[in-house]
Amino acid sequence: MTPRDILFDHYEKGSRLADILVRHSEVVRDKALAVCERVPHLKPDESFIAEAAMVHDIGIYQTHTPEIGCHGRHPYIRHGVIGRQLLEQHGLNTHALVCERHVGVGITMVEIETQQLPLPRRDMLPTSIEEIIICYADKFFSKTRGAEEHSLEKVIAGLGQYGPDKVERFMEWHNLLAG
Repeated sequence: MTPRDILFDHYEKGSRLADILVRHSEVVRDKALAVCERVPHLKPDESFIAEAAMVHDIGIYQTHTPEIGCHGRHPYIRHGVIGRQLLEQHGLNTHALVCERHVGVGITMVEIETQQLPLPRRDMLPTSIEEIIICYADKFFSKTRGAEEHSLEKVIAGLGQYGPDKVERFMEWHNLLAG
């Protein structure tokens, strides 16, 4: 099965939500692949990145995010763990980790516990170069703005509301990946 096939197992083809998700996933994929071209010395697996970027947000439909047409029962912060479960059911365990670890710039177990987040108690931080590249690329696009890329300043401002450590992690990635 292709990533698109898997998406359309869970989304109605041609629906507003499917169109939003596919458009977002494509621009994240394209940005991630452009990053790969700048960092060949890091040896990222481009075919894996292309696939995983297309399904990194597969779990959004189960969240309550009406502004993009999601009417599920879960808070948006859970879309990563939901996506992990969905992709594991398809036998895509490595892709599933991208889903879980791309939220924000990753979430630590300490953050989950201290903020009492509705997430499993484990670290959810990108660890592989492929996870980092997809997470990095994802921060430049929102689902509500289509293919419009956010500026670096806007990304940093958005992350800043969650703490300076989030900005610091992102800037470490930026310095590694911006070439």
